[in-house]
Formats: sequence, structure tokens, C-alpha cells
Amino acid sequence: MPDIVVVFHSGYGHTQRMAQAVAQGAGARLLAIDAEGNLPAGGWEQLEAADAIIFGSPTYMGSVSWQFKKFADASSRPWYAQAWKDKIAAGFTNSAGMSGDKQGTLLTLFTLAMQHGMIWVSQGLMPSNTRAAKRDDSNYLVSYSGAMAQSPSDAGADAMSAGDLETARLFGERVAQIAARFKG
Repeated sequence: MPDIVVVFHSGYGHTQRMAQAVAQGAGARLLAIDAEGNLPAGGWEQLEAADAIIFGSPTYMGSVSWQFKKFADASSRPWYAQAWKDKIAAGFTNSAGMSGDKQGTLLTLFTLAMQHGMIWVSQGLMPSNTRAAKRDDSNYLVSYSGAMAQSPSDAGADAMSAGDLETARLFGERVAQIAARFKG
């Protein structure tokens, strides 16, 4: 089994719930970025030891949260040492809007991974975009570059779509399968 870490920031619990689903699918460890944008003790070492890193952030104002951005900026130390080069990478996000400019967040996560010389894993799911599609179908939001979820701004994480959480779980599973191929 590859060593996979899901590093994420969650402002209100929705992205954390998504991170849990991704981690469940990937058999990964969770590494939360705190409210001040910092990792817990030993967090940087966990990322350096990992075979794959899955990045997660809520979409705020069309991009990652400032806490995730602080983490990304602090990753210049491992960047300088090329510590994450050739690791598997992937990303996910959540916002209150059906679109909410989530693609901008995924592109930010992708760019971070590319700057580190990582290997990006796509969503790999066909879209649920037929007339018969229901909101609780997997990949209902139709993302190819990473996992996306939508959660009502006035509801807790327990109100998240079962389809979005299944999409996140399947995404984690895909990352683990790809990481195992590379570790192989």
C-alpha cells in the first residue's frame, strides 16, 4: 500500500467531511491545516515521507482559502529541496455554489503540484449529465481535474450530497490505485 496523505483546510467542516471521504477511498491519513494556516507538529515530515499527497481546500472567492495559501507558500522549503518531485498529487474542493468558481481552486492546486514536479491524477469518472441524472449521483458536478462538492452555505457538513461524498471516495480510491502503480 502506498503512503498517502490528504492535506487540507476546512473553514466550516464541509471540506473536512470531503477530506474524510477522500481519505476513506485512498486509505490515507488526514493532515489538517489549522485556522492559522499551520500544520501540526510532524506534518511536514509526513508529507515528505508520503508517496502521494492529495490537496484540499474550500473555494473562497474563486481560489483556495488564505490558510491553504499560507501552507502552499510555506512549501517553498520542500520545493527548493525537490522533496515532493515525482510524488503523486491530486486535489479537491467544495463551495456553496453549484459552480462557485471551483475550477479556479483546482487549477491553483494543480499549479502547486506542477511547481513541485509532482504527477497529477485526474478525476477519472464519467459525468452524470443525462436527463435521468439525480443530484446524489457521482460526479454530478462534472469535474475532470479533481473532485468537487457543493454544500449549502447555511447547513452543516451533514447536509452534503451523498453523490458528492461518493465522488470524493471514488477519487481517493483512484489516487490510491495510481499511486500503487507507481510504487509498484
